[in-house]
Amino acid sequence: MPLFDEARVRVILLDIEGTTTPIEFVTKTLFPYASRKLEPFLRQNAANADIRALIDDLRKQHEADERDGLNPPRWRDDSEEEPVRSSIVYGLWLIARDSKCTPLKALQGKIWQHGYASGELKGEVYPDVAPAFKRWTLQGKKICIYSSGSVLAQKLLFGSVAAGDLTLSIAAFFDTQVGAKSDAESYKKIAASVSCAPSQFLFLSDAAKEIEAARAAGMQALLCQRDAFPSAFKGAENAIHGFTDIFPN
Repeated sequence: MPLFDEARVRVILLDIEGTTTPIEFVTKTLFPYASRKLEPFLRQNAANADIRALIDDLRKQHEADERDGLNPPRWRDDSEEEPVRSSIVYGLWLIARDSKCTPLKALQGKIWQHGYASGELKGEVYPDVAPAFKRWTLQGKKICIYSSGSVLAQKLLFGSVAAGDLTLSIAAFFDTQVGAKSDAESYKKIAASVSCAPSQFLFLSDAAKEIEAARAAGMQALLCQRDAFPSAFKGAENAIHGFTDIFPN
């Protein structure tokens, strides 16, 4: 029995971490780089209007975290320097918690942009990703990305892999600006943005909650388990372990 209705699929929507890209690249390369560079980046760019806006967004997120009882580090605004110092301490706290909040992801993307531009960072994907992108494109499928990382971070990653610039094969990028990845409404918004019915999507992710949300929105979705660890998620018996068998011809 087919894992999904192949005849209906026009769009392949992909998660990044653990799906197209090894988790270790994110946790052992990207996150530590952002943590190391956060303070010098903010101090060097604090006068930039975009960065000032991100600092203000971080302050608003800090207020929300306080209301939610998360006990973030104290935020101070009693001098021109304090918001920068507070955003550094708070930003490191968010990174340590693997927060998915939008202003942090936007800030990380800008920090990584400098790393990619300097050659300190290079994007990484699994070996079967570039061949799959080429194959799916030739078959007329649209490839879209949905990640908690910012659109900028997504483009930087896919644009700098060893196989070449994979952004040329990607029709659209989505991040948490569209909504949380565990919220079905986010997937409905993505479908509307691409002008396709949800049932015409195949979503691939390593996160069970994201699969459930996509299915609740009417998308076809498969759990992608790149590692050898089984999942208790309902339907995990049909999990894929790579892209080789997704539209192979």
